[in-house]
Amino acid sequence: VEECAINLWNWTVTKHMGAVISDEQRAKLRFVACRLICLCEGSDPLEGTIRRQILMSMKTGKGWIDIGKAGLADGFLENAVSSIEKLYAKLRSGSESEADIQVHRADVEKSLFKVLSYQAESVFAQGDFEKAVMCVQRCKDMLMKLPKETCYLSILCYNFGVETYEWKKYEQSSFWLSQSYDIGKMDMKYSVGKEMQAKVLRLLATTYFEWDCSLYLDKALKAINLANQENLHPAGFFLKVKILLKSGASDEDINSALAEFTRFEMSLDFCLNTAKLLLEHGRESVGFDFLKSVPERFESSPDLGKITLLHIEFLLQNKRELLAKQKIEEVIIGHYTGKQLLPEALNQLHIILWDRAAKHYEEKNYSEALHWYNYSVSFYTPGQIDQNLAKLQRNMASCYLHLKQVDKAKEAVKQAERCDPNSIFTKFSVYKIAVMENDADKAMEAVIEMGKLAEKPSEHEDKLRVDENTGSNLLSLAAQIALENDQQIVAIKALEYLSEHLQDCRQLFTALKCLVRLKLSKVMAENAEKRDEDINSILTYLNLAHKKLVESFTEEKFTGEMRILEAHWFRKVAWNLAVQFKDSPEKMRDFFVLSFKLSQFCPSDKAVLIAQKTCLLMAAAVDLEMGRQVSPSEQMELFSQALQHLQTCKEIWKVLKLTGDFAKDPTDTLLLLYEFEARSKLNDPTLHNLMESVWEQPQIEIKTLEIIASLAMESPARYPVLCKKALKSALNLHRKQAVIDAEKFSKCLHSLINISLPTGLTDLDTCVLQEVWDYFEDALSIISSTDAYPEMEILWLMTRAWNTGIFQYTVGKYKEAEQWCALGMRFLNHLGSLKKSYE
Repeated sequence: VEECAINLWNWTVTKHMGAVISDEQRAKLRFVACRLICLCEGSDPLEGTIRRQILMSMKTGKGWIDIGKAGLADGFLENAVSSIEKLYAKLRSGSESEADIQVHRADVEKSLFKVLSYQAESVFAQGDFEKAVMCVQRCKDMLMKLPKETCYLSILCYNFGVETYEWKKYEQSSFWLSQSYDIGKMDMKYSVGKEMQAKVLRLLATTYFEWDCSLYLDKALKAINLANQENLHPAGFFLKVKILLKSGASDEDINSALAEFTRFEMSLDFCLNTAKLLLEHGRESVGFDFLKSVPERFESSPDLGKITLLHIEFLLQNKRELLAKQKIEEVIIGHYTGKQLLPEALNQLHIILWDRAAKHYEEKNYSEALHWYNYSVSFYTPGQIDQNLAKLQRNMASCYLHLKQVDKAKEAVKQAERCDPNSIFTKFSVYKIAVMENDADKAMEAVIEMGKLAEKPSEHEDKLRVDENTGSNLLSLAAQIALENDQQIVAIKALEYLSEHLQDCRQLFTALKCLVRLKLSKVMAENAEKRDEDINSILTYLNLAHKKLVESFTEEKFTGEMRILEAHWFRKVAWNLAVQFKDSPEKMRDFFVLSFKLSQFCPSDKAVLIAQKTCLLMAAAVDLEMGRQVSPSEQMELFSQALQHLQTCKEIWKVLKLTGDFAKDPTDTLLLLYEFEARSKLNDPTLHNLMESVWEQPQIEIKTLEIIASLAMESPARYPVLCKKALKSALNLHRKQAVIDAEKFSKCLHSLINISLPTGLTDLDTCVLQEVWDYFEDALSIISSTDAYPEMEILWLMTRAWNTGIFQYTVGKYKEAEQWCALGMRFLNHLGSLKKSYE
């Protein structure tokens, strides 16, 4: 077993060296090998066996610590300590002289030191500060005999200090760093070196500084002074200045600290950071003096411009604008006398100048803003083409416009166009001037170009200013400017482009509402000829509103309440327009359909359901009306469309009837008539089934039946059977009236005889003749009981009966001829003034 364990251990070492296994796998394999070795221990193990156990236990424990599983290390490290004690006992028992014992003790202590340091690491990783201190203290006590371990223990404490500092455990960190420094001083021969000692002290000073600067200020200063004595370093100098500033030290003390480092070699950036630190802490006098001394040290540096920039920045921050201007003017003179700033520094200066100009612009101090923009212009050569220069000229143009200096603004925009003609910002500047000069054509042209550019954002635009909403924002501003200057046509064009590009639902609906209002005011002022195009535009806007309402469900910020409010606004507009354009049936239909579609985003209360029902009924009515007037090829589509509207309307009507009493509402009748017309003209095979339920309705009106009869024979429909059935039902209802309306009865009878007895036919079926004969008898019955039967209808009945007899006569049916002619003569007695003419 022992041999297997040793082989496993050795295999692990070789495989780890060859990077075949990971650190965690190595720790697990060592764990197994070490446990096996411990199991093999006899009652009196050999010295070599014990030494092997010590080595393996130490390394296994350390392996677990290194992979962050310190808890698993403790047992192995305790086992190592136990084995070390066994080894010492065994060595002592075999030694005769004191000298031998001392040698054995030194040998054992070396291993014990190592194990104790590992135990310190383990308990530290597990957060046990007290145990870690105990272990380190025991190691520290052993250093007198093991001076070579001084450096190792000092660095171990430093590492503990770094970790606790990062965890913001400042008290523990200060302890470990102090220990590291003290241990480092114990034996100069084996010390970590002055640079490392200084590094430890700088972190200790930083710990005191961040822990509680007011409470541990003296300790922080003492630590940093010691660090600088050990090894002078820029970081130490910088930290000392920070501590002094935080402590509120006098300018004299800070100058004294700065003087310590004047002989020290420091980089330009380091000097600049020091100057920034001083100026940020309000030490202007010390800071500016230090800044003035810097150029002398870096006369030959190409980065000298950084000092000037910092100087300008802090002059501006301290509201010393006049001094800053002098400094900038010196830089401009230097630019043209061979003392140019490096490109990076020049860019930074432009940013400073633009920021200052922008600040004045926001404060509406446009003349001063121009002054700062002109400083920036000074660094460009005449004729230079640069996109930044284009932006600069546009900004200047805005200032000139606010100052009403239009000619100067135009010149600036001209320069911007020369540098960057395809920029949406440049086009916007052109647009603003055109609006200000009331040049509607030029403004319109600029808006159109802006709209095109908004579709394809320029790749080279300034990333700081341009995002995906830039085009929309500029078009929105363009519309606003046009409205403020009473240029509605230009505003409409800008808003139209805007509605194509806006992603934000709320902004889009605002733009569409504005467009609808503008177009409506325009439509009202126009004559009928010009109106069509604008009505089509409004239809387009409402369709877009509907499309965006559908899409708005995916936008989190657009709530359901917002959607309902917008839908109500647009549906009411569509409704009002539908009602208003009665003279244009197609437009009226389109607006009613749109109003219905938009209302589908509103809660289905009674008012909305009534509106939906009316929209669909009106749309169906218009489709039917238009279908009567177009060619057969176009009719099918219109009638089918009407039928679709009616089907939807029927569903809504079912729901609506549950909400109240609609006894006097004509919707049922209209739905029946419209559906009958659509289906009959579409030659729908289900028409007869539809009518079966109609004949059974007790409440059906005579007028409805008469209209059905008329529609049944209206081209392209031809349903004589349905026509007759409707007329018969109507005639029955006429008869049931308490007082028969003779005029209406006569018209209904007239229609029924016409459909039942076609003119000119001689071979009529006996049944048909008998049926028609009954109608004539009905007529005579009514005529006999009232004087109100129209004389012309009596004359028509007489003539029709007589002629029927004559037709029978011509085909040799003399008996039938005699009957029909006699029937005709029975009407003669009821004629008034016409009787003599026919006797």
